[in-house]
Amino acid sequence: MILTKIVKDAQAGLMPDILAHWYSIIVARTKALLPVELKDKISVEQDEYLPMKFKLNISRRAVPILLSVIDESIKEMPYSTRMYFETVYNLIVKEYNNTVIQ
Repeated sequence: MILTKIVKDAQAGLMPDILAHWYSIIVARTKALLPVELKDKISVEQDEYLPMKFKLNISRRAVPILLSVIDESIKEMPYSTRMYFETVYNLIVKEYNNTVIQ
């Protein structure tokens, strides 16, 4: 019974609508912290055929703020959603570091 609950909770946190909800929260919180000229430089698109696939469009100058918002928001997420966004966080950091170095 306990294992079944853990599995169901983990599955629930990875539903496309839950991920889309958290992406919208993160984008809204990030936009609230960005200067006016960067507010339209962040968006997220969900693939209509692959609902678990999201495309995050963001200006390089807004990345540090986005990362801080993800870091703050992770504490409020269900476990599996938290793991998903920790992976997203790490991928953004890696990509950001690659573009800054070049």
